[in-house]
Amino acid sequence: MASFNLKVLSCDRLFYKGECDALIYPAQDGGTEILANHTQMTAQVSVGELRYKVPGDPEWKIAVVTGGIVKVGHNDVTVIVYSAEKPEEIDAERARKAKEAAEAEMREKQSKVDQRISEDSFNRAVQRIKSAGR
Repeated sequence: MASFNLKVLSCDRLFYKGECDALIYPAQDGGTEILANHTQMTAQVSVGELRYKVPGDPEWKIAVVTGGIVKVGHNDVTVIVYSAEKPEEIDAERARKAKEAAEAEMREKQSKVDQRISEDSFNRAVQRIKSAGR
């Protein structure tokens, strides 16, 4: 299988840099797959699981990511997100507490901006709980 160069960057670290056979990133309308020689594009990344296959490894690698962008060009793919975590790095109890706090915030009367921030926090916490310990 043909491969491409993948770089996954979050605000606090270079999460992954290397060869990749396939990438599936979370998009608003579901997962979108990128293979070698994909057409050039830039797209939004949603909260969810980013999955990628490294050459020679039959298992998909997983990263829980928050919003960002993906840029594809000439067999180079760059994903820039606010955060990226391996499932084993997630503290499930902390994620549950964050979910509860976000739920409480959403029940309060808030501005539209604050409501959106609370919804994003809730979605991130739910995804972290689902992916914890995989």
